[in-house]
Amino acid sequence: MSATADGWVPDILGPDYAAQPLDVPRPDGTPRQATLVRHRPVVPAGTAARTATRTPRPSVLYIHGWSDYFYNTGLAEFFTTRGYDFYALDLHNHGRSLVSHDLGGYVDDLADYDDEITLAHSTIRSAAGVAGGAFPLLLMGHSTGGLVAALWAQKFPANVGQLVLNSPWLEIQGGAAIRRAATPLVRPVADLRPLTRMRVPERTFYWRGISDEAYGDWPVDRTLRPPQAFPVRAGWMRAILAAQRRVAAGLGLPMPVLVMLSSRSMLGPVWNGAMLRADVVLDVRALALRAVSLGTSVSVERVDGALHEVFLSGGEVRRDAYHRLDRWLRGYGPPGHA
Repeated sequence: MSATADGWVPDILGPDYAAQPLDVPRPDGTPRQATLVRHRPVVPAGTAARTATRTPRPSVLYIHGWSDYFYNTGLAEFFTTRGYDFYALDLHNHGRSLVSHDLGGYVDDLADYDDEITLAHSTIRSAAGVAGGAFPLLLMGHSTGGLVAALWAQKFPANVGQLVLNSPWLEIQGGAAIRRAATPLVRPVADLRPLTRMRVPERTFYWRGISDEAYGDWPVDRTLRPPQAFPVRAGWMRAILAAQRRVAAGLGLPMPVLVMLSSRSMLGPVWNGAMLRADVVLDVRALALRAVSLGTSVSVERVDGALHEVFLSGGEVRRDAYHRLDRWLRGYGPPGHA
């Protein structure tokens, strides 16, 4: 598909969406690419186009979770109908940017994502007509993407006005004691053979709850979001544990933070229909306790019946989650955009 003058091409989500590849070479100069997606509602024929305003519209940048990509059109439409410009980033070797499923999502330091988030931010700032300097946006992250977003917000606080974290992987299952015990077991393997595949359960429980091929509501592309997720490798696990250790020490984030979680986890080895109303990936109790380490203004919303990705839950639960997000934005969102 041909690109527009500013580099956007039609996206897989339909006419209201466009994508732009972002070239972000590795430190050694080898190529690497992420993909920025935007939602811009098509103006029906005969309808007056959006008029320019003196100040830029507030912008949202969403970062997906591990082994995932952006496809939640409902989330995009929630924000654009409230006056926001919505963008989502498929991180390198994920989703639209996937190069190798076998090494999908592999990094040995979560800081490897900093450059592509920064480039996405610069692209959004330019689209808003802001020449340079700080440009605070609403940064939103899910699961591992929530952990990545929180660390980026700590490094670049002037560019994050609000931080919304959807089941962020702030702590390992079982809490700090388990993390401290796991770290010396993972580190030697990661140091010597970082690509070693770890023996972890490979279940499809989360995929069953979201995909319309099973019990969910969403057309999830198996090639972009495999049902069993990417292989877990020692170097990546070491990076996760190191990032969680930083969160536990306290990030001191100055911006208001919203953490949204399910009311309960179900992490058992056998499928149960009740898993359609629980987080089957992470320990929400450990996440809720760790959330207070993020900063000085943290709100935690526990949504009864929510899935691991709160905004992919069933209809009534999803509406409850959006109501809570809307309420928080009225208190902490950009002025004049309630």
